[in-house]
Amino acid sequence: MTDAARRRRRFAELHAGPATFLLPNPWDVGSARLLVHEGFEALATTSSGLAWSLGTEDQQVTRDQLLAHVRTLVAAVDVPVQVDAERGYADDPTGVAETVALLHDAGAAGCSIEDYDPAAGAVEPLEIAVARVAAAADAAHRAGDPMVVTARCENHLYGVDDLDDTVTRLRAYAAAGADCVYAPGLTTVEQIRTVVTAVDVPVNVLAWPDGPTVAEIAAAGARRVSVGGALASAAYGALVAAARELRTDGTTTFRRRGLTSADREAFR
Repeated sequence: MTDAARRRRRFAELHAGPATFLLPNPWDVGSARLLVHEGFEALATTSSGLAWSLGTEDQQVTRDQLLAHVRTLVAAVDVPVQVDAERGYADDPTGVAETVALLHDAGAAGCSIEDYDPAAGAVEPLEIAVARVAAAADAAHRAGDPMVVTARCENHLYGVDDLDDTVTRLRAYAAAGADCVYAPGLTTVEQIRTVVTAVDVPVNVLAWPDGPTVAEIAAAGARRVSVGGALASAAYGALVAAARELRTDGTTTFRRRGLTSADREAFR
């Protein structure tokens, strides 16, 4: 068994186990190694965090840039890496399948496919989204070495606060072959419990400011908890705050909040 296959198997085991696990989102090698050093069992890329690290905005990164990022992260850590593949970097199911196959070859343990189309500025019609998820699942589920596919319903990030439609979509994605489903933007325990009860596959939940705690999300039945671009945003926000202090006050109190020597063990 290759190392990548071992990680894919481990990632599937985390989904099959009874416990809720945390899936934090690094944006570069340094952040990935720090998170592994802190004891996390698996990681997930963040499209927004990657974009910021490249000096651009979310949904502007190319597939080649993503693949290079994945190869670099996979080579840098020894835990499974889930990949935010946005909408598959393709306009048709064939292209989605090609992207998923390339991510598998790059060593990813899993990937997510979302149903929001930035070009149209809307969530895709259900039948189109289902076909894309099915293509992703077919490409990911290689005999003897499958990759976990997470299907995302983006309703609640784009103003479609229709939980019934979200549930309908997630059920359809699971039926199309998704191993896990995810509706970022759920903000209450009741919403999470409704989704978990409605589907027969593991559910990922995005931890939300002022929303349920990790313990509450776990009690509602979710299998995974991720934070999207929040860690990258916090890190870059700290950089901006420190830079403003230096420029406007001429002080460097931000040094007190920097990495410790124990933290830097992650880089050795």
